[in-house]
Amino acid sequence: MAKVKKQPRPKAANPKGFRDYFGAEVTQRKAMLDKIAAVYELFGFSALETPAVETVEALGKFLPDVERPNAGVFAWQEESETGKVGDWLALRYDLTAPLARVYAQFRNELPTPYRRYAMGPVWRNEKPGPGRFRQFYQCDADTVGAPSVAADAEICAMLAETLEAVGIRRGDYLIRLNNRKILNGVLEAVDPDGAVDRDAVLRTIDKFDKVGQAGVRDLLGKGRLDASGAYIDGVGLSAEQADPVIGFLTSRGASAGETLANLRLAVGESAVGREGIDELEQIATQLEAGGYGPDRIVIDPSVVRGLGYYTGPVFEAELTFEITDEKGRPRQFGSVAGGGRYDDLVKRFTGQSVPATGVSIGVDRLLAALQAKGRLAEQEIGPVVVTVMDRDRMADYQAMAAELRSAGIRAEVYLGNPKNFGNQLKYADRRRSPVAVIEGADENARGIVQIKDLVLGARIAENASLEEWKAQPAQIEVAREKLVPEVRRILDRKS
Repeated sequence: MAKVKKQPRPKAANPKGFRDYFGAEVTQRKAMLDKIAAVYELFGFSALETPAVETVEALGKFLPDVERPNAGVFAWQEESETGKVGDWLALRYDLTAPLARVYAQFRNELPTPYRRYAMGPVWRNEKPGPGRFRQFYQCDADTVGAPSVAADAEICAMLAETLEAVGIRRGDYLIRLNNRKILNGVLEAVDPDGAVDRDAVLRTIDKFDKVGQAGVRDLLGKGRLDASGAYIDGVGLSAEQADPVIGFLTSRGASAGETLANLRLAVGESAVGREGIDELEQIATQLEAGGYGPDRIVIDPSVVRGLGYYTGPVFEAELTFEITDEKGRPRQFGSVAGGGRYDDLVKRFTGQSVPATGVSIGVDRLLAALQAKGRLAEQEIGPVVVTVMDRDRMADYQAMAAELRSAGIRAEVYLGNPKNFGNQLKYADRRRSPVAVIEGADENARGIVQIKDLVLGARIAENASLEEWKAQPAQIEVAREKLVPEVRRILDRKS
């Protein structure tokens, strides 16, 4: 008889580009999202939750390779029904495309303007790299149906309040504001016949922060060598065509008024360019009236945002403090949020232009920024652990945990093998528990419990002398009925 081939065990590993999140990371993210939601709701926005899966048709053209509808996203085709081809479905790659579908689908039932916020994971089928994952969290807020730039000003103000609410202090961030209409005006002056690939020009301008003025000029022209030595082809503009673009990018002045004056020179007689400048002036006036000065929000023509669907004001939140990279070199943290006006996205569904503006916060990057500034708890505080000294008295131990929980104190009973008490304390340490509760037969007979302050005990064991140990005991004995108030006292001391 042939030997049955043994099935190989599955490999315990994440799919490439995905990662797991444990205790403290999940808790920190939830706490931050709660703070963000509180600001959004304060500004009058309501929550919306959409499915993780949308039809590829609803997601729209997300990559130029239209022959492969699943390129760039995680997609699959449903099994075909009798006489009908199955739909292509995909995991959402952002939270804006689902919003456009929702508004088009329920526009007769939703208020106009519709103000919503959404938080959750998105997925992109892209090559992963250091700090770049295929699943990540976004946190969006959008206003649909409001043509006034007051909606854009409000989003910028709300973004500033959100950053400060989560722990980014004033002076550590700057929201940079521009208008794509101004750039369109500059491009009209450069290329009145539409012969130039304007999307390529936009992508090049978007690299201004990385390659600087000289680098952008090279890429607008014939091209340049990048840091790796590879040659990057340019857009092919002449020096005369590139000059107005560079003038636009470097038109930021010492004040909003000076910047706007420089921009008027850059757009010349372009009607759309002048319209964009007028909109920026209105936004700046409204923000200044609300107390959002240039220390928080500033007009910066170098901000263009890479996505092609932006049609008006665009903005980006940049963290201005320095961090150290993996090679020990100082660098600025960079962008954590961005957005702008996209008046044509809902039009895909309705055939009618619907004004919309919004912002998306990169949750993981914002968490990394707070970690870099030391504004997150380093470790998660675990539950109080009720140890088990007598297997037959498990009901008593469960009653202790229930009392603690009823008082709002996180608690659990040790459920492993109670034979070795040392292992129970090791478990509590691994759980980062602040307190362990101990009650053996002797304590039970006397009506008392032992409460061990694990944090204090670890500190004493590490640093203190014998005299200090005696003067500051980490384990105390209290009456059983005082269990909850005594544990509460220890926990309050640590908060």
